[in-house]
Amino acid sequence: MKAIIYNAPYDVSVQNVPDAKIEKATDVLVRITTTNICGSDLHMYEGRTSFETGRILGHENLGEVVEVGAAVDRVKVGDMVCLPFNIGCGFCDNCERGLTGYCLTVNPGSAGGAYGFADMGPYQGGQAELLRVPYGDFNCLVLPEDAKEKEDDYVMLSDILPTGWHATELSGLLPGESIAIYGAGPVGLMAAHAAMIKGASQVFVVDSHPDRLALAAKLGATPINTAQTEAVEQILNLTNGKGTDRGCECVG
Repeated sequence: MKAIIYNAPYDVSVQNVPDAKIEKATDVLVRITTTNICGSDLHMYEGRTSFETGRILGHENLGEVVEVGAAVDRVKVGDMVCLPFNIGCGFCDNCERGLTGYCLTVNPGSAGGAYGFADMGPYQGGQAELLRVPYGDFNCLVLPEDAKEKEDDYVMLSDILPTGWHATELSGLLPGESIAIYGAGPVGLMAAHAAMIKGASQVFVVDSHPDRLALAAKLGATPINTAQTEAVEQILNLTNGKGTDRGCECVG
């Protein structure tokens, strides 16, 4: 299969490598149809991590199930699935408590695993034609019938949308409240989108890049350009001196 291989800092290439395959009875094999490049992939690309040469990048993945292990009973061949980047077993103490990002099983000696990521287990990434998914019944999010038509939307469930959503969860945002989101990159934009889904009365997005702020405005948020005047001053002026109820830091 073809895959994106990390060779050295600032050096990746498409190479032919052995096909991913079922290794354990609980595995699922997915033919990747859509994958995102995450900002955190740059950490490895730029050599700022211990990511090993020869490994496959990519932790935001979606595709079609082409094979299942003998112990898999929920996921079926032909299912379109989105694959959350954090790998969990589904049965350890942390997974049972909903803390799947800190699974105690998939990365012995540490906590938490992910596809194609430094220090998060031996799992290859999904910027490839095939991906082995461990504990497939737990880690595959089976998508609705319109998945092939809307896969560019559904792939956002693998990482970036839940990250923005979780930022608003941590802020404690309630319906009818206002919120200021610092950073109009992908996480900040997804946080703004999540805030509006949750019924925020006002959503301010703070940044200094006009192109990103234009995207925030397109989502329905109020853009705050720090290249013009100080953000707090602008928000106070727009809220009659009240400010906002909640805030999210999505700069990184």
